[in-house]
Amino acid sequence: MRFIVSRRRRLSIHGFLISCALFTGAGLLILTSRSVDPSAGERFPVTTTFREGNAILKAKTEASGNKGCATVEEMGEVFSGGFREGNVDVRRIIQYHFALNGASRVRGLPPEQFCKHGFVIGKASEAGFGNEMGKYPFGDYISYSNVSFTLKEVKHLWRHNGCLTTYGRHLVMKIDDFQKPAQTSVLCCNWREWEQPIIWFQNTTDAVAAQFFLKNVFTEMRNAASDLFGRPEDLQYRPNVFGELMRVLMSPSDNVREAMRWVLGDGVDPDISLHMRMLSNRSLRAAQAALNCIRKAIDNLQLKSRPKVVLVSDTPSLITDVASNISEFAEVVHFDYELFKGNISGKSGAGLDFRHTDWGPAPRWVAFVDFFLAAHAKHAVVSGAHRRVGTTFAQLIAALAAAHQPVGNSSTGASLWFFSSFQTNLLSEGLGNQVGWGHAWNRFAGPLSCHNQSTQCALTPLLPPAWWDGLWQSPTPRDVQRMKAYGIQLSGFGTFDESRLQSFCNSRKNVLRTVQLI
Repeated sequence: MRFIVSRRRRLSIHGFLISCALFTGAGLLILTSRSVDPSAGERFPVTTTFREGNAILKAKTEASGNKGCATVEEMGEVFSGGFREGNVDVRRIIQYHFALNGASRVRGLPPEQFCKHGFVIGKASEAGFGNEMGKYPFGDYISYSNVSFTLKEVKHLWRHNGCLTTYGRHLVMKIDDFQKPAQTSVLCCNWREWEQPIIWFQNTTDAVAAQFFLKNVFTEMRNAASDLFGRPEDLQYRPNVFGELMRVLMSPSDNVREAMRWVLGDGVDPDISLHMRMLSNRSLRAAQAALNCIRKAIDNLQLKSRPKVVLVSDTPSLITDVASNISEFAEVVHFDYELFKGNISGKSGAGLDFRHTDWGPAPRWVAFVDFFLAAHAKHAVVSGAHRRVGTTFAQLIAALAAAHQPVGNSSTGASLWFFSSFQTNLLSEGLGNQVGWGHAWNRFAGPLSCHNQSTQCALTPLLPPAWWDGLWQSPTPRDVQRMKAYGIQLSGFGTFDESRLQSFCNSRKNVLRTVQLI
């Protein structure tokens, strides 16, 4: 299933970026619109970014010289301020769009105005839950709000309003493939100038792709991206973009809500959610590290009564082992799908042999119950894993849980915390094994990450960084090589020469890939 939301005839940068942000993490499609100054479409002044880049490089060089490296917990200290300050503006941008360009309004526009509208399409290509919410017919599990279109509806309305027959406007889709560096225009073009009715930013399956616009060579693209995602060097201000979009766009279906009520019993939401990404492994070290992290979260939150902890995992057999230990100091709940006899229990969804490692042995619908159940955490989400910590599923749980919290002026910072739990064997080479681009700690995985760390329980960003501008961020050799294809020559500290990027953009041939739908 593909989802479409309208944009104004001239592409709104903020709207497009919000669309990309959501689809890279959740497989949905959305667009918000906000006008920008047309005169701002100039390439950024290199001297300014040189100064910024030199300041970042100097700070990293001094930190590396003084200390050498940092542990995961030390890296996570920058996120202790929470997400509220950056979230106020993001929520306002999203609300502004849906008031103006939500599908419920655009459907009723006069034909001439409707045919001048543009749309953005998003469809994931990976097969894990976080990447595939919008690809499979998950209508039995997720209820979508009325602010987005399907492609089928857009085609119908295009014909109904006579966009081609009356106004001579074909429904053409422009495709930009992020995973093809030689073809993508994510860094080199001003997308606001594109005229095609539909834009598909293809293969944006994690938190990274949309944030590439933070380094786009056009000022308005960079500024709009910074408004939405925050400045890449200011890791302490990471707005909860994914969570705010999910809060507006989706909710559990009635069948999933029935299962959630069955689990919670007394109706009281959990204080803490623990997600264990184990890939069918039952590592005792991973379980013990997660147990210690939950204790730390309880101590930090100063929860005085016996807290309620919900457990979710792709490896259900692990639940019993972990639950028995946590129950010594907390009330433990989890969804045992084999005991549940509700309306949803007879459904299997996609075949159980499909991407078994991603989804685990349970029926596919169980992941949706687990997701929405864990996203009801009131105070903290903890991510533990056999190999990679802070994957898309855990990120989205934390993001949606945080979006349920009030935003605004508050002296208390965030009222929900996201923790990453690392057992010591995962850190023998620092964070070097956290190789997935969309994983929360990938941008910290280079030489500034200390080797042979003890067990860590680290504060984690709700929005994973896509660049390496933070003090303790550094790229892996693998990512240095990968970025060369995009025209970025990274140093060992993650800085790069913007003038080389401009030369790369000037020399490359723009690829125009379109499909005429009507």
